[in-house]
Amino acid sequence: MIIELKQLFDIVDESIEFDYPMDLSDYELFSIYPFITPVNVKGEVFNRAGIVTLTYTSSFTLKLDCDRCLESFEREFCNSSEQILVTQLSTDNDEYLVIENNKLDLNELVLSDILLNLPSKLLCSRDCKGLCSKCGANLNQTDCLCVKKEIDPRLAVLGELLK
Repeated sequence: MIIELKQLFDIVDESIEFDYPMDLSDYELFSIYPFITPVNVKGEVFNRAGIVTLTYTSSFTLKLDCDRCLESFEREFCNSSEQILVTQLSTDNDEYLVIENNKLDLNELVLSDILLNLPSKLLCSRDCKGLCSKCGANLNQTDCLCVKKEIDPRLAVLGELLK
């Protein structure tokens, strides 16, 4: 969605509201297509006292594979963002979003915020036990019978001294 901001930058107390679904079902992430619902984007761009501010929330559901146990799971995410928009900057500053040609590509901004806010480790649950390193059993579903404590053969001689 492209938002034309020329009038907004010129008129104080002007605002533009938006509420739309963004289809990312064909967006590939982690070698899969995880977006199983459209991204619902809702927000407003407003000019208060000459300062143009963008606020929005995006909510969506992803179907992912757990990084520990490799099981598929679905998780809902909700991101909020607030940006101050300017037409030009005199110095390098990350606090402001520079708008060129008075047009804002909201889809591009929302997608980059979604990707930046995803957790670095995707887990099906906080207490996911993962897979057994020996037999590969999913430890969330079963207890494996593998020997948990294996002594490094190079240190076995030291273990004999303790007996």
